Amino acid sequence: MKLSRRDVLKLSGLAAVGGVGLAIPLGHGVSGSSASLLPSKSMPIPYQNVFGRLQVLPKSMTAEHPTGTDLSPADGMGPIDYYDIAALPGSARLVPGFPATPLLGYEGMIPARRIDVAVGTRIVMRMHNKLHLTDIALNSPLNLSTHLDGSASLPQYDGYAADLTMPGQVKTYHYPNVQTARTLWYHDHGVHWTGQNVYSGLASQYHMHDAMERALLPQGEFDVGLIISDMMFQANASLLFDDRTHAGLWGDVILVNGKPWPVMKVKKRIYRFRFLDASISRSYRFTTSPQAPMRVVATDGGLMPRSQEVTQWRQGTAERYEVLIDFSGFKAGQRIELQNLSNPNNRDFTNTNKVMAFDVVDDQFDTNDPGAHTMPDVLNYSNECMALQETPGMKVRTIRVEHDDTTNVWSLNGMTWDEIVASGYRKVIANPGLGDTEIWEIQNNSGGWFHPVHIHLIDFKVLSRNGKPPFPWEMGPKDVIYTGELEKVRLIMKFGSKVPGDPFSVQVGKYMVHCHNLVHEDHDMMSQFSVGLPSDSTGTMVQDGYVDKNDPVAADPAVADTGP
Repeated sequence: MKLSRRDVLKLSGLAAVGGVGLAIPLGHGVSGSSASLLPSKSMPIPYQNVFGRLQVLPKSMTAEHPTGTDLSPADGMGPIDYYDIAALPGSARLVPGFPATPLLGYEGMIPARRIDVAVGTRIVMRMHNKLHLTDIALNSPLNLSTHLDGSASLPQYDGYAADLTMPGQVKTYHYPNVQTARTLWYHDHGVHWTGQNVYSGLASQYHMHDAMERALLPQGEFDVGLIISDMMFQANASLLFDDRTHAGLWGDVILVNGKPWPVMKVKKRIYRFRFLDASISRSYRFTTSPQAPMRVVATDGGLMPRSQEVTQWRQGTAERYEVLIDFSGFKAGQRIELQNLSNPNNRDFTNTNKVMAFDVVDDQFDTNDPGAHTMPDVLNYSNECMALQETPGMKVRTIRVEHDDTTNVWSLNGMTWDEIVASGYRKVIANPGLGDTEIWEIQNNSGGWFHPVHIHLIDFKVLSRNGKPPFPWEMGPKDVIYTGELEKVRLIMKFGSKVPGDPFSVQVGKYMVHCHNLVHEDHDMMSQFSVGLPSDSTGTMVQDGYVDKNDPVAADPAVADTGP
């Protein structure tokens, strides 16, 4: 189905005027020339920008054995890194010939700086909300909740959607970093406004390192984080937010690390790229042209048992894939494009088939570096998640991703987030015990949509997709599963763990599960599950006489920010 720009705007206007019930199923893809209201001559042009690497956020303090501080209730737990971060207004020059586009950013930077940490080093992060309603011309109230995708955090530090930090408040988060090395990302998760806040710029990567990963994969200059997102613009180059009556937002400008279609110079060797789909709705199918040798080496939860050779891979919002790309066979001066083949149920425009370009240069590098010319095969056979096996009698749960065409509401198993709020946050979609291993089947019969489903707290192993083996790029530990139209995926996962003596590693409490198409999450495809909490036969938590010491809203809430 081919739409003109005018047709796209007409449908958008109908959705805005008609309100409920006009979310339009996307079938096998819709395309048009553009979605922005910019004059066509003002649209950003691919491959005109120089690629920018993610900067590293500096620590505010490091302590080996902190004692007696309000930020360090556990004594003698090893090193702790401290960060003070403020959500602030920012801007970026995205449209040639126009003033900078107003955005939001951590420290006002777009893209926000990444965090680097070694496994075993805890992080204490104070997140200050210094935003005001006049900071950006969107409709969000700017109430924030910071979630670290991929972290086994306690519930009160997990970015629970209703655990809000209002403007003028500060929230302290504790991250244990006791899992294996992986690419995580931190982003806003405020209830009902996650999509707008992330779209505005509140997101970045978080790299967790260990000895195994450092020995096997490229580091430093050759370890490159890629935050891939999309945007569309008003006629004055400010952000245009059109979620097509809660269907999703698909922009017509692809950004990598905050720049439209950039060009990166690469040396004639192997690079490691950490791909994060930070679009709020768009999925991608990445490939290179001409074809470069590529191997997927890590998924959301870190190293795969074995690397997987690919020529393309499918990636939904919030999924992370670490991919080795070998440029050694190309000539200096040659250009390799990273392209997007797209997927069913996206909206595609003139240049959304392009992502970025790599220009090969003949610059020198350390040829003795074993990662320069060798892609490892065996990576991590010791991963606990990937060793999980289905056994007879194991608990099996079905999670249905659904859309009500009458009310235009998204749900999980027919239950919305509003119902959970009305229950006093007692309703849960699942209630495993601490240490339980379960099978979850995610079923998508919503019709015309794909859903990247994110399960907080845990890593899972993909057992099958529509009764067949998982795709090669999915054969590692994950926390987000792409569930395409009419697909059913089977996942196995273990709930909760404990590091002896570490009070931040006992994950008992309430956690979230939701669609990571953030428009769907906001309206209202989000639920919660409990781990190790008492519940009745219906799965409703029994709270009479029971105090949840890790209550995600009450246990350690945001407070007034009295700092500078």
